[in-house]
Amino acid sequence: MAYNIADLFEHTVDVLPDRIALIDGESRLTYKELDDRANAMGHHLAACGVVKDDHVGIYAQNSHEWLEAMLGCLKIRAVPINVNYRYVEDELSYLIGNAELVACVFDQEYAGRLSAVADRSPKLTTFVHIEDDSGADVAALGSIGFSDAIAAQSTERDFAERSSDDIYVIYTGGTTGMPKGVMWRSEDIFFALGQGIDALTGERVSSEFSRAEQAAQSETPLIFCIIPPLMHGAAQIATLSQWFMGSTLVVVRKFDPEEIWNLFAAEGVNSVLITGDAMARPLVDALDAEPDRWDLSQLVSVSSSAALFSQSVKDRYLDQFPNLIITDSIGSTESGFNGLTYASKGAKATAGGPTVAAGRDVVILDEELKIIPDGDHRIGKLGRGGNIPLGYYNDPVKTAETFVIAADGQRYAVSGDSAQWAGPGQMTMLGRGSVSINSGGEKIFPEEVEQALKAHPAVFDCTVIGVSDERWGQKVAAVVQFRDGQVATLVDLVDHTRTHIAGYKVPRELHVVDVILRSPSGKPDYRWAKELAESGTAKVEG
Repeated sequence: MAYNIADLFEHTVDVLPDRIALIDGESRLTYKELDDRANAMGHHLAACGVVKDDHVGIYAQNSHEWLEAMLGCLKIRAVPINVNYRYVEDELSYLIGNAELVACVFDQEYAGRLSAVADRSPKLTTFVHIEDDSGADVAALGSIGFSDAIAAQSTERDFAERSSDDIYVIYTGGTTGMPKGVMWRSEDIFFALGQGIDALTGERVSSEFSRAEQAAQSETPLIFCIIPPLMHGAAQIATLSQWFMGSTLVVVRKFDPEEIWNLFAAEGVNSVLITGDAMARPLVDALDAEPDRWDLSQLVSVSSSAALFSQSVKDRYLDQFPNLIITDSIGSTESGFNGLTYASKGAKATAGGPTVAAGRDVVILDEELKIIPDGDHRIGKLGRGGNIPLGYYNDPVKTAETFVIAADGQRYAVSGDSAQWAGPGQMTMLGRGSVSINSGGEKIFPEEVEQALKAHPAVFDCTVIGVSDERWGQKVAAVVQFRDGQVATLVDLVDHTRTHIAGYKVPRELHVVDVILRSPSGKPDYRWAKELAESGTAKVEG
């Protein structure tokens, strides 16, 4: 039995061919129409010489073509490679070379930047551009338009048999360093992230047809909106997972809160994926400004992943939607699903970070890589066994650091997050040790200070880092973006945060900026914040 990503998608197509699979602006595609277009793209890539295990870059903003390119690759057993559309030339050049791309599907507007670095991979000879109104010249690349590429090819599903061992790669930048390609077997990513295991019960599906069979029994599909960029793993896997279950996907190209609520009202969106406060806060601000503007009665759940979703912002959603289900999914590209937590109104933030129900195969390891038993409250490194990645592409050193053999002889993905057991089956997430602050021997995790700061009414967004201190080694510094027309002093923020966290964790230095810099997925850019704080270019108080 092959748990293959392309096969799993096709199983849904076969049972629900006429259901709407994807809504992208004016484009509405049934499962059969989406499958046909993906088949044609697969045939085009194969005709250009792309074969099993070849890497094909997708360098574009969210669109149906992005997803058709991804599916087309998977159908011919090639490997889609997500390319961050915000990369400058040096970063883009590195990824193209590291991933050894042989082909690239890209938004036409990026033709100039791509032309400048395309020779970084001598294997990169095939280009397909997604047409837009940019007028960018694609001649230097010898690129063919996406529409022309699929129009000239068969839509038949006549590909070779696939395997559970087929590779799926997600490039992740994390908070530091150059992007790294996490290599998953198709079966492993399905069970780690793609609905192969029920998040609530921990039960595995009984066959590759289980999700499609369940989907066929539902007369009305879930309308699920993907807001984060598809170039990030959370959005890709959420999309595939929803398709395995027969949902109708709505994709968003540009983050505009008012336009997103317009879309929700028009399409009757039931559920949405966001990435923490970076998206949640401006969305709820728009609602608070015009609470009666939109009919959002069909919205039942909000799911967040990959970034902090603070309790104060969750409370504002529950004020607007008292019966809304809000979940935080804890995990990483390197490990998969690690845990889940549900929001409740006015919940007291736990010391450190969110407390979540631990997922299947999750452990906490001490410094000697011994498993810390549930009930032992020592802080350790979060690890996950079972279905985990093979490693990083072209990076054996990082692979050895992240994927370790623990004292019990089992292999675990240890991505750098710290955690401790908080009760039977419950663990408190404490953040990345790589960005933790050591002040006088006390370890402080930025996420817990950020959550306390964001509960202050004047704070719109913030990032917390450690800066040098003669006495304590490091002290807590806060880089803060205030709400329009509002300000607060360092004393104000210290007095406020003392009601949420211990005194040694409160900010000792304040840097005020117009905009907090984050990745497109909403993850904090700690390197930028630290450089800014140390340079003294922002207003400093402390």
